[in-house]
Amino acid sequence: FHANPNLLDLVAELMGDAPRLADHLARHSGLLDAVVSRGFFEAPAQGADLDVDLDRALAESVDLQDILDRCRRWVNDRKFQIGVLVLRNLIDPEHAGHALSDVADTVLSRLLPRIEEEFARNHGRIPGAGLAIVAMGKMGSREMTATSDLDLILIYDLPENVDSSDGPKPLSPSTYFARLTQRLLNALTVKTGEGTLYEVDMRLRPSGNAGPIATSLEAFHRYHREAAWTWEHLALARARVVAGPPLLVAEIERVIRETLRQPRDPEKLLMDVADMRERMAKEHKGSFWEVKRRRGGLVDIEFIGQYLQLLHAQACPDILCSNTGCMLESAVLNGLLPAEQGGLLREALRLWTAVQTVLRQTVEGAFHEDTASDGLKHCLCAAAGVDDFAALKDRMDRTATQVHALFEDMIGAPGRTLINQHKDQP
Repeated sequence: FHANPNLLDLVAELMGDAPRLADHLARHSGLLDAVVSRGFFEAPAQGADLDVDLDRALAESVDLQDILDRCRRWVNDRKFQIGVLVLRNLIDPEHAGHALSDVADTVLSRLLPRIEEEFARNHGRIPGAGLAIVAMGKMGSREMTATSDLDLILIYDLPENVDSSDGPKPLSPSTYFARLTQRLLNALTVKTGEGTLYEVDMRLRPSGNAGPIATSLEAFHRYHREAAWTWEHLALARARVVAGPPLLVAEIERVIRETLRQPRDPEKLLMDVADMRERMAKEHKGSFWEVKRRRGGLVDIEFIGQYLQLLHAQACPDILCSNTGCMLESAVLNGLLPAEQGGLLREALRLWTAVQTVLRQTVEGAFHEDTASDGLKHCLCAAAGVDDFAALKDRMDRTATQVHALFEDMIGAPGRTLINQHKDQP
């Protein structure tokens, strides 16, 4: 602290304005060395640089448990760095979401083959088969926050007429991939002295919790062609394959695009989306600072983007993009959304992303403005690009009203009209 006075300022800032980050620093005080190292306050590494960095961290691992501990330390340290950059307003919230998603991508791409190798020691491998990871939700759309879990689907493919794996304890293909998937989930979620990697949510897999934990490519394709609900296709609009053999990755991506481009009844689609949003609003009444669920918040924007994709993807495949901002920009460029409405939604998305990113990086649980520090309020204002806290609240109210009105004009009101018309029919 004597040699680095700015470091003491940062620690005080974290303790006063960002208890979540301060707690991580308290449990991992060695991070102070990283903070004073060259490059800590620069833009986070991405792509191949992240791969190299994690490979270096894993190079001297002695066993799988050591690998898992090193992965946890690496992920949590990078989350901490991104959190500090957000607190200091050195990266914008959208960039932070991309950076956190890159970290998750990297650790999954490095962890999967090591879990497969460990599993193969007892059960061998299935020649010609492969397992891929599909990210959904905020990871799929590259909009992760500090508290995001991983919405995952595990998909495998194998040659015909294969009965079992080739190891000393052979397993049938379905059992093999179910157990391999469970090993991966355990590695991601089990808590050790280094904490956890991520919480994992598998409810978006075909048939939800009632379905198999790992899905064959054929079953995945058949389910989405014949049995999936509209909400499942809305969720699939944010899907992104993040790890797996290249040929299997390409085939899954083809199936996803084919699913999203399938012909749809516009009236049924409109009714389904309107009804789904109405149900969510009744179940989760978002408060002022719960910018995800409040009317006019993130969910309304995401629903508009996903609705436009399903409605127009058959005629205009260029609209397909897993990222919400990209969806909206593509819709405007292709003449499927008026520029004024697209601009409103993009600005609203930036605002809600800023508020959510800062709050989830800095505080545990709900945000209470009456007890929040002045520093945290200033951080919120800086991320949102406003001068003071009163201006931030005013902008949030105005934005929510405008987005909700647009959602109602485009989906809510016409959808309810169609629903009522169908109810009145004999």
